[in-house]
Amino acid sequence: MKENWKFSELEYVRPDFEKVKENLKASIDKMKAAESFTEALSVYTESDNEINELMMLYTIVYIRHTLDTSDKFYEEEKKVFDAEFPTFGPLMVESGDAISESKFRADFETKFGKQFFAKIELTKKSFSEKNIPLLQKEAELTSEYQKMMASCKINFDGKELNLYGIQKYFEHEDREVRKAAFRAYSDFYHNNEKRLEEIWDELIKLRNEMGRNLGFENFIPLGYMRQGRTDYGQKEVESFRKQVETYLVPLCKELYEAQAKRIGVDTLYSYDESRTFKDGNAVPAGDDDFMMEKAREMYHDLSPETAEFIDFMMEHELLDLKNKPNKASTGYMTSLPPLKAPYVFSCFNGTIFDMQVLTHELGHAFAGYMAMRTQPIAEYYSESTDIAEIHSMSMEQFAYPYAEKFFGKDADKYRFQHLQEAITFVPFGVAVDEFQHICYAHPELTPKERTYEWHKLEEKYMPWRKYDESDEFMNRGGYWYHKLHIFQEPMYYINYTLTTMGAMEFKKKYAENKEKAWEDYLKLCKVGGSLSYLETLEYANVSNPFEAGSVEKSCSYAKEILEEQMKKM
Repeated sequence: MKENWKFSELEYVRPDFEKVKENLKASIDKMKAAESFTEALSVYTESDNEINELMMLYTIVYIRHTLDTSDKFYEEEKKVFDAEFPTFGPLMVESGDAISESKFRADFETKFGKQFFAKIELTKKSFSEKNIPLLQKEAELTSEYQKMMASCKINFDGKELNLYGIQKYFEHEDREVRKAAFRAYSDFYHNNEKRLEEIWDELIKLRNEMGRNLGFENFIPLGYMRQGRTDYGQKEVESFRKQVETYLVPLCKELYEAQAKRIGVDTLYSYDESRTFKDGNAVPAGDDDFMMEKAREMYHDLSPETAEFIDFMMEHELLDLKNKPNKASTGYMTSLPPLKAPYVFSCFNGTIFDMQVLTHELGHAFAGYMAMRTQPIAEYYSESTDIAEIHSMSMEQFAYPYAEKFFGKDADKYRFQHLQEAITFVPFGVAVDEFQHICYAHPELTPKERTYEWHKLEEKYMPWRKYDESDEFMNRGGYWYHKLHIFQEPMYYINYTLTTMGAMEFKKKYAENKEKAWEDYLKLCKVGGSLSYLETLEYANVSNPFEAGSVEKSCSYAKEILEEQMKKM
């Protein structure tokens, strides 16, 4: 590959899936026949490289599809991959078995560590041939949901807006405009409620059937496996949610009560929550290109590693952040392993969200960049999902000293609003997690009963939340429909809340000893997926969020900052 390659110039040709399968089968036979560890390792490396090349082609398809969901060519190519990938399951299990049963197993473990086999075992435990058609159908349904969201067109303020564009108006100075914008957002989901109900109902049935095919009562244990969780389960997550309810919900209620007084409203409605300051929230001091240039300056100043990283990303066109018609309403970081290249996708909307993109998604990308240059195998280039969000959310905190670059005189506003949102997000995040547990554990619930379960969770975790009386859809619990992770990434969302704890710890460490905090952060990034979740936390000197009192311990520093700043407002 040429050094000066750019993502837009990468060639895509549909792979010969049957040929790849034949090669994988041959590799399995070679692994069984290997007469030395050197030979076995060579077989594994060759097979791994072929899988990574296949994955890179899929990633190119996925990125180009999400860049323009109206592009029929990449839409069809994605459908092909979605249908083909589940059929590779038996080969991946057989390949793992060949390594596990090899007489050189101990050598593999010495070279790659015990997590190598933990991942192989997880792949085997979470696979059933009966689930292949179910996985194919699942991909169809999640693609339909994503396309529905991407094709959203809301006529507002004389403009045709997508789901990202309308959210800028949630911060508008005119309360009636905020109210109308939130209602337009609500109406989009309400108008599509019937099909969204059907998609969610089908997904619950499909996923629960997948779980039962593996001997579980429902999808939940399989959902945990799909997130790569090997050293904690539902019991630990429940205890964490309880800590959030006990400690953070009262704090968030206090924050929103102060905000109501600050912006001069008797009752804080849902359409007021994004208006943090009476005289206006922080807004970027320039356009999209300005934000990108300031990001380059920030990463050059932050560390030699981040300077090298941001130059690599820009040189190879690995960032697409501007909002465009038919662009998927999402944000993500993915990677092209053979090129050791991360890729970041999002949609700027002219609010502090843009800064979050430049730090959150690039935090993911930086971690991937470092792991791909440190870890010996692609299997370790990506960490488990519950670790991944620490990279991103901590990077958001590390950017606070640079806020003046992006927001000028509004820098302090940005820092306060961002920190408040980081904390107030957590109760919502655990509500999303509990909602999914309820839906999969109680498939007998009707669509409307499920939505009412969300209403009850809002009362439990977000008691400050009030909707306009005329918005019947939101009042009965419709807000959950906007959270794409529920549809597309089942059981993922708790990760954001667990990792907020790690990010808040890094915030305090960074204030106390910047060099030591950065040293621990680099360790976290470089270790990739080579350790389990709890082992990774220990290695990077981050607390276990499941231990009693951990939420209070992690968030107390942020609480002090917010309460001190509120006294001055």
